[in-house]
Amino acid sequence: MSDDSAAREAVLSLLENRRPGASICPSEAARRLDPVHWRDEMARVRAVAARLVTEGRLEVTQKGTVVDPALARGPIRLRLARE
Repeated sequence: MSDDSAAREAVLSLLENRRPGASICPSEAARRLDPVHWRDEMARVRAVAARLVTEGRLEVTQKGTVVDPALARGPIRLRLARE
């Protein structure tokens, strides 16, 4: 499994095991990839999240508002896209 596919799997599996509409912090997925050096995985998780947004599978939020992941600075949350 490539690093990106592992990050993708981590994000999606965390979200699919939450109640509908729940969000996760990207650090949760990063910690799943590397519990010790998880900060090193944050850029990869954010990049994968941005691709999932493009695919229509995910939303990125800040303070509860959907934002463009390319413009988001600071803490973000990830949730499955609402249908």
